[in-house]
Amino acid sequence: MTQRFRIDAGQLVPEDRQSPSPLAGRSGTYALMPTAPDLLIFSRGPSEGGSIPAPRVVLSGDAGGFPLSDLMAFLSQSRWSGIIRVHSPGGERSVTFRDGEVRGASSDDPADRLGEVLVRLGYVERPQVEAALKGQPPSKVGRALVEKGLLQAHDLFKCVTHQVSEIFHAIVLCREGSFFLIDQPVDEKANHSIQLSTQSLLMDSIRKIDEMAHFRKRIPHGRLYVARKRASDGKLEEDEDRVLGLVDGRRTILELGHAARLSEFDITKVVFRLLEGGFASVTDKPLLVPVGPAAVAAGSAPTQGQPVGQGGPAKGQPAASAVPTVDPRPAARVFNFIFREIRDEVAKQGMDREFIAAANAALSGQALSSSPVLEGLSFQADGSLAEAKLMESFERHHAQLGSEPLASFKQALSDVMFFLLFQAGELLESRADEDLARRVKKLLATLEGS
Repeated sequence: MTQRFRIDAGQLVPEDRQSPSPLAGRSGTYALMPTAPDLLIFSRGPSEGGSIPAPRVVLSGDAGGFPLSDLMAFLSQSRWSGIIRVHSPGGERSVTFRDGEVRGASSDDPADRLGEVLVRLGYVERPQVEAALKGQPPSKVGRALVEKGLLQAHDLFKCVTHQVSEIFHAIVLCREGSFFLIDQPVDEKANHSIQLSTQSLLMDSIRKIDEMAHFRKRIPHGRLYVARKRASDGKLEEDEDRVLGLVDGRRTILELGHAARLSEFDITKVVFRLLEGGFASVTDKPLLVPVGPAAVAAGSAPTQGQPVGQGGPAKGQPAASAVPTVDPRPAARVFNFIFREIRDEVAKQGMDREFIAAANAALSGQALSSSPVLEGLSFQADGSLAEAKLMESFERHHAQLGSEPLASFKQALSDVMFFLLFQAGELLESRADEDLARRVKKLLATLEGS
């Protein structure tokens, strides 16, 4: 544990005088560098060099004087492994990297806890979280809710990735405090179950910063009440129609987000669009007269149309006839081998049928990946995806997979793999889970360069 000091009458005093001083062996003359109030940096002069074993801080700085988004981009490009920790007035948060990608995050802000995320997004009620926490450590609340049948495994995975994304976003937004880059071995057990693209998170964070600044011109905060001005005209997007159907003048923006299972950013964006279109208004007080059922019904019908981003050949139209110039079979076989390995490990615990059923539910609901190549597929009893159907789907959707279809194909299967590892990690003993992670890592290494 890091030893703490306090500055008392200009003197640096250790809080625990009984422990061996961490300053032993650091004799010399040091210069106090000018820093922000939350950070003290001493530099020995003349320098003597040398090093200490990990974990150790290899970079520190002022979060108000250096954009953390630039630091995150550097960590991604350099494929760095370790932890970035940020101390700010809003709490202490950290993000774990492995090979430049985000593998986990933590925060001491109660609002960032998984239980709070589950409640905020509307997947469970607070009493259900409180009941699940009885006799369980907070880290097991998600699995406890799944075991009680109150939460689907793929919804838990979605909330965990959302939690990590929100912590990452909060760090990028940080404009006060200090940050530390810690060279520390990344624990296999703790970091193999999720993987998020740092570049994608960065682009999303920067976009959100710019967009939220625009939204705040009309919506200063999320505690404003939303009232309906007119019914849907049938041209609203699906989320807009759904939120408008929930608007009754007595819910705040944050409460609408809870009911619609949307984050604060997403619900603010939807309400802003409704304001711009003249469908709603905001006020600092709730309406006293409830909206009648007819008015509610008028705005609650979902739009009938294809969601944005889910385009493709219209029904009855032929798919693109271009013949793929890459062979996806080797990648498919490696990932199928991994899927079977995961299923076999879970089968040792006698839970393979439930495991496959949960995985198929997630796959059918497109909760694991938005890639069209996975549409209509399901896991077989041995944990694999039927190779013939997978190849047929790749050829059918080849034109929709971008300029690098094989890379997109691998990414879709990788998203599935991380969900399966996440789900298995909640069911297996620590040693079995760590051994599985090592085997999967070796199998993935065979795909490098292909």
